[in-house]
Amino acid sequence: MKLEVIVLAAGKGTRMRSEKPKVLHRLAGRSLLDHVLATAEQLGAERLHAVIGHGAEQVRKSLREREVNWVEQREQLGTGHAVLQALPQVDPESTVLVLYGDVPLLGVATLQPLVAAATRDMALLTANVEDPTGYGRVVRGAEGDFSAVVEDRDCDSAQRAIREINSGVLAAPAALLKEYLPRVGNDNSQGEYYLPDALRLHVAAGHQVATRLAASELEILGVNDRLQLAAVERAYQQGLARQLLLDGVQLADPSRIDIRGSLRCGRDVFIDVNAVFEGDVVLEDGVTIGPNCLVKNSRIGSDTTVYAMSHIVGSRVAEKCSIGPYARLRTGTDMADGARVGNFVETKKAAIGSGSKVNHLSYIGDCDMGGEVNIGAGTITCNYDGVNKHRTEIGEGAFVGSNSTLVAPIAIAEGGFVAAGSTITKPVEANELAVARGRQRNIGNWQRPGANTEKES
Repeated sequence: MKLEVIVLAAGKGTRMRSEKPKVLHRLAGRSLLDHVLATAEQLGAERLHAVIGHGAEQVRKSLREREVNWVEQREQLGTGHAVLQALPQVDPESTVLVLYGDVPLLGVATLQPLVAAATRDMALLTANVEDPTGYGRVVRGAEGDFSAVVEDRDCDSAQRAIREINSGVLAAPAALLKEYLPRVGNDNSQGEYYLPDALRLHVAAGHQVATRLAASELEILGVNDRLQLAAVERAYQQGLARQLLLDGVQLADPSRIDIRGSLRCGRDVFIDVNAVFEGDVVLEDGVTIGPNCLVKNSRIGSDTTVYAMSHIVGSRVAEKCSIGPYARLRTGTDMADGARVGNFVETKKAAIGSGSKVNHLSYIGDCDMGGEVNIGAGTITCNYDGVNKHRTEIGEGAFVGSNSTLVAPIAIAEGGFVAAGSTITKPVEANELAVARGRQRNIGNWQRPGANTEKES
């Protein structure tokens, strides 16, 4: 039987105190809803339906790359009403899994048994919690069979003591949902149509409801405010850090790493505290990442060291390179084996050849640099003329002295030498020395200006 997933994502999220729809708040660099949709895909769902309401267009636009049937719930009248909005577009022969756009930590391993139990009957995911306040309680009969879910506001004193709670996540044959949900009433304190009331109708018809227990309370935690969002973020990051450790990555402090995308590591990788990884990042064997670094959509070659406070975005770094501290590699930087970019150096769309060094206080943008080049401190490539960007070509073994300005488009040939303090506007041929600086003039017996001692008239 094929699986279809309905994700409920229509709520405003008032307690977030934000103009942004709650399901678009981010966890590890992706929206809460995106995490839930990704889980549904991993389950093998043939079709995804998302019921949206507040900020519907914003939600659609944010996740336009995903194949989702968007269903708008114009009035938020409860979870049962929300599922009803999507049911007309669900194949009656399918199994339906209902998830929530603000519950991002539910894992495939927990959901698979739930779906498997719902091929003929309805199945509910429950959890045992220390403090059940605010949750619907799972009420069982004398034999321990599921009887009903009673919402917190509607519980009597005995029911409030129950610690098994309804996660809200259920699976059922679509035909049963189509049969029961139109019969669900709203005779409760909120005047809403509760999805779990369909379970009560199923029991009343003489059927059983299967239950499956969540692995932990944290797994079914919904995000309703910033405090819960922070708790979910830390739990998610700790899970990623744990897996890195099991994979052989050394973390200076597993509680101080943030992965906002995909991080793949080779052997003997070391990551110091407060490192942030965004997008798709690969660290090959023997890479060292210093404290307070950011690496985004980049590949770092084996035995490379990235020193403290460095930012690397959209770059490819080969083997045995050295970066930082306080370096910034912008999109399009490509460092060959053994290249070095030092403190307070910024690069952009720059190919830095094997063994070349840009060690201090420089800007290298739109540049093709050969191997074994030395770039002195304070050197800049002037790549922008106010309208267009131009490239700088630096040949193998060239030497550029400190405080030099290379006005692009410009080429320095193999073995070319630029004297310190030069502003270069013309090509430098192979093995030429280019000197372009003002003539020095020394004035003897010069007296420093003194204070003006004349009285003002």
